[in-house]
Amino acid sequence: MKSKTRVRGPVSIMHAALLLMLLVCAPLSRAQAPSRFVGTITAISGNALTVKSDAGEVRQVEVPAEAAIKRIAPGQKDLSTAETLQFSDLATGDRVLVKLDPDVTGPVVKAIQIVAIKQTDVAQKQQKDREDWQQRGTGGPVKSVDSASGVVVLSSGAGAAAKTITVHTTKATLLKRYAPASVRFDTAQPAPIEAIHAGDQLRARGAKNADGTEIAAEEVISGSFRNISGTITSADPSASTLVVKDLATKKQVTIHITPDAQMRRLPDMMARMLVTRLKATAGGPVGAKAPQSPAPSDAAHFGGGPGGDPQQMLNRAPAIQLADLKKGDAVMVVSTDGTSEVTAISLLAGVEPLLEAPAAQNLLSNWSMASGAAEAAQ
Repeated sequence: MKSKTRVRGPVSIMHAALLLMLLVCAPLSRAQAPSRFVGTITAISGNALTVKSDAGEVRQVEVPAEAAIKRIAPGQKDLSTAETLQFSDLATGDRVLVKLDPDVTGPVVKAIQIVAIKQTDVAQKQQKDREDWQQRGTGGPVKSVDSASGVVVLSSGAGAAAKTITVHTTKATLLKRYAPASVRFDTAQPAPIEAIHAGDQLRARGAKNADGTEIAAEEVISGSFRNISGTITSADPSASTLVVKDLATKKQVTIHITPDAQMRRLPDMMARMLVTRLKATAGGPVGAKAPQSPAPSDAAHFGGGPGGDPQQMLNRAPAIQLADLKKGDAVMVVSTDGTSEVTAISLLAGVEPLLEAPAAQNLLSNWSMASGAAEAAQ
């Protein structure tokens, strides 16, 4: 009997310990499962949603009649004033935060709450943001950064429109930085002012002074980009790539062209007019003969003329597609940072006359930030 007692005692203790471990670990395992996720509705069928999460996972979600469905405005965080929606009010393209029922597992999960941002509301906010960036925004290459005082100095414009801009930031300023190999505003990540360096491209929006030389920034986005000037050695429209021999490094660079890239071709007349203006502003070499300027009527057509804004001239240049480019064309490109492979932000063809103007690279850089990814991808 004593031997049996000795055997059963430890076994009972082991069973009790194992049971206690299971009881403790079971809630922990359940707690570790994601209880909510954010994504975009891609399909609706019956009382179920198909949602592509921001992590890229496609999930099927059952929405019972008792699930709470709320609508908030973009940027709103307080649900106390949220509008109550019916399931039938949801639509593909809507952004949703789905809170899951922890008692339901399997391939099809069940929602107990959905917080939705309507696609139409997102589109309206994007339009307002674009207009605000255009009206209250400024940008250009970074000349210097004083992280202690929160001041960033930019060079903006080119030719007669060139100026220095002082960007003032505070602790309340939203600072973001483009993700590596990306030119999309919506994938930019928060980053401290110490991440900004001379030579970076920067775009800021906020209240400007009368002449636009100072801005109290509410939001800033920056990134490291590369300027490339050279001739196309090959083009592959099926792969959406160009290979360009960079005049500065004498090396081949593969340039990926995405739907977001700005691509324009300068008419010869406009290119000569820009060179005239840039060389006149820079002083040009002594005895150099500037290219002949177009007639006043032509300048007016392209938004040029005396004192015209070179950025507006570039905006009015005809848009082109990758298929319009061929081997031997000269191009100027602002791209993501990289050595042998980059992604184009903006590309300008018809630039043969501009390749001899040192200020032309800043012209293209400023144009890229002023009318490109920052506000277009809001």
